[in-house]
Amino acid sequence: MAPLKLYGMPLSPNVVRVATVLNEKGLDFEIVPVDLTTGAHKQPDFLTLNPFGQIPALVDGDEVLFESRAINRYIASKYASEGTDLLPATASAAKLEVWLEVESHHFHPNASPLVFQLLVRPLLGGAPDAAVVEKHAEQLAKVLDVYEAHLARNKYLAGDEFTLADANHASYLLYLSKTPKAGLVAARPHVKAWWEAIAARPAFQKTVAAIPLPPPPSSSA
Repeated sequence: MAPLKLYGMPLSPNVVRVATVLNEKGLDFEIVPVDLTTGAHKQPDFLTLNPFGQIPALVDGDEVLFESRAINRYIASKYASEGTDLLPATASAAKLEVWLEVESHHFHPNASPLVFQLLVRPLLGGAPDAAVVEKHAEQLAKVLDVYEAHLARNKYLAGDEFTLADANHASYLLYLSKTPKAGLVAARPHVKAWWEAIAARPAFQKTVAAIPLPPPPSSSA
């Protein structure tokens, strides 16, 4: 089988979200760079893959997909028998669907602005907007309190097994852990244990190893 093609920037959390699932499935894929800084995502050749001009896009033979969560559901379903079963029959289907929605409607809308303000803006030479940071940190804290209560009764979001619901959180948990707001996770023991279990997975470690993360700021004068 020819390698799947994942279009985007390797540093993008949404590209990392898809790479996480591809690696859990043990699938052969290549990342085809799309440089947002030059506007490559708005060029006609990329717009044939995603008419909205956003990354990532995935090409699997004749199939062309966009929207990272839809891509992940497609991968988990089409390649169900390969690698990690991300939609296991033994997991609670109800919990799985609920927490897939919680990630997209509650976790992501607050984690994403924090990552942008605290990681991306400094990389672009800007300073974080303190008001935006505090607003979303406060909101994410409330969201993670709900996670803490749920994870006190469940090892993973859908029960005892790692599923697509957990995988979809991995990229933003990773980037959040590299910001001054990492304590939002670390201060909640069950959320922290959940994140550490995700981070320890060999497939996710392989994903992280391929991310061109910038070096941490030097502490020297």
